[in-house]
Amino acid sequence: MKNFGLNIWGDDNFIIDGDTVNINYASKPSLLSITEEIREKGYKGPLLLRFPHLIEKQISTLFNTFAKAKKEFGYQGNFHAVFPLKVNQYPNFINALMEVSEGYDYGLEAGSKAELIIAMTKTPLGAPITVNGFKDKEMIALCFIAAKMGHNITVTIEGIGELKTIIQVHEEFNQQSASPIAPKIGVRIRLHSSGIGIWAKSGGYSSKFGLTSTELLEAYEMLKEHTLLENLWMVHFHIGSQMGDIAPLKKALREAGNIYAELKRRGATALSAINIGGGLAVEYSQHTATQERNYSLNEFANDVVYLMQEIAKSKKVDEPDIFTESGRYIAAAHSVLVAPVLELFSQEYNEKCLRPKEKNPPLIQELFDLFNTIKRTNAREYLHDALDHMESLLTLFDLGYIDLEDRSNTEILVNLIIKKAIFLLRNEGSDELKKLQDRIQERYLVNFSAFQSLPDFWGLGQHFPIMPLSHLSDKPTNPASIWDITCDSDGEIGFDRNLPLYLHDIDLSKEEYFLGFFLTGAYQEVLGMKHNLFTHPTEAVITFDGKGNHHIEHLIEAQNLMDVLDDLDYDTGIIDKALKYRIEESTLITPDEKRELLGKIYLYLSENSYLKTIQAISESTQGENA
Repeated sequence: MKNFGLNIWGDDNFIIDGDTVNINYASKPSLLSITEEIREKGYKGPLLLRFPHLIEKQISTLFNTFAKAKKEFGYQGNFHAVFPLKVNQYPNFINALMEVSEGYDYGLEAGSKAELIIAMTKTPLGAPITVNGFKDKEMIALCFIAAKMGHNITVTIEGIGELKTIIQVHEEFNQQSASPIAPKIGVRIRLHSSGIGIWAKSGGYSSKFGLTSTELLEAYEMLKEHTLLENLWMVHFHIGSQMGDIAPLKKALREAGNIYAELKRRGATALSAINIGGGLAVEYSQHTATQERNYSLNEFANDVVYLMQEIAKSKKVDEPDIFTESGRYIAAAHSVLVAPVLELFSQEYNEKCLRPKEKNPPLIQELFDLFNTIKRTNAREYLHDALDHMESLLTLFDLGYIDLEDRSNTEILVNLIIKKAIFLLRNEGSDELKKLQDRIQERYLVNFSAFQSLPDFWGLGQHFPIMPLSHLSDKPTNPASIWDITCDSDGEIGFDRNLPLYLHDIDLSKEEYFLGFFLTGAYQEVLGMKHNLFTHPTEAVITFDGKGNHHIEHLIEAQNLMDVLDDLDYDTGIIDKALKYRIEESTLITPDEKRELLGKIYLYLSENSYLKTIQAISESTQGENA
């Protein structure tokens, strides 16, 4: 996997150019050069790089693909799309999203009051806003205010109780109005159909949201009774995020399409749209055998258009406008998390760490002989001998017959023999050798928090593409396990011999080695938690001018220590005074030291929690050059 599966998940967004991974756009700069440029400005720790051109690419591809399907089938309805804010509410993303989506009539979806405020202030007038989720009277009133502002807003009914509140708010807002204004109304339907995988429970009769057939009929009668039937505009359904299989969607489309047609024929003449929700899958896999999506965007669009057209024809109703709320598809690819490797934990297993004695214990001497004489013809036999000797020697250590130096030599020699045997027998691919890779995997300590930046890995087992930013002309040989810097054993992306990740053997005292975590733009930021009080990493927006040159904009540094504590409602003023008081009152510190320590502690408080490596490497390099 020398290209780290880039041909599977990369979608031509990135390319390998010689030694580095580069952006496949404009002047095609490398991620490494951009990272180094930012670090030269003094920003340490992990970086989140945003690429607005990748947001625009996804939006244009989505709209163009549906336009092509509409033309192919002669479809009369329109296509619309909104971005669900729950996927990523960060300002640098939302501002870029709205800027690059100009001309597409692209809007936003809100599921809370705060998100609705973002939608009301960021969505251009005329572009659609949809409002989903449970709503109280205040939230519904905000929808009416948005409509009176001129927004094209649709409020989705999740239950009969919400409809009663909509009717109440409608009466309050318009009782003295000469020209009543209300938002469009949508109904979320609870389908019999459901998705598959982790989010399958979004569909089916036991799903959290939506009206049953009985409730739908009741809602219809209530809308008719209160003269709001002309506002009923949309049927909405959702069967789950990350729909990897197209079959459940096709089944759900048939069911929802027939419900739409039945409501139209019943008298809901204003009903004109069907919202298929989100769920358009993203390919996260780095391995062909485990690809997550079995369909293309073309197939997706063709199926939606064809099935809606067939149902409309058979039921003799107008073809509905088609809405999607696919946030993962729009946002995932736009950001890359870049983090430096701090340490390789197994590098002590090398020859220079051996401590041979003038007279070694017999079994350890045999290990030295095995290591020095192993070759392809005897590699399997010597490997078995080494593993057997190791068990015997560890038992001898427990019984007190060999010392700590002997134990160290045992561990190093056996590790080196395993590495040599795997290399010599690399073409055999036996299960035994694959299992041995678990024993010699290299532990890469990486300067990031999995809980903050990859919460779906920790919570759901979702894997993200990982690759180094450099050394890509060299074949990686280390079976890699990635450790984050939290003091939690769950902060590890372990080596999986069925889905192996190999990285390079790097001397970190001479150079930095950066890893890129890709497709992190959907959900990871908003779900990230401050475990160990590690915060959102430093972020930057990377744009390109008309000449293809890149620019680093909107740099936002990770929160410093005091800001993090302030977020947790600590009184940082008291903390500041307590630190100062305890230094000044200490009898163990001289007056000169007190001034120095106060200066240092205030410097540290102004920085973020992530670790630093630049200084140690530069000092090491300066020492070599001196």
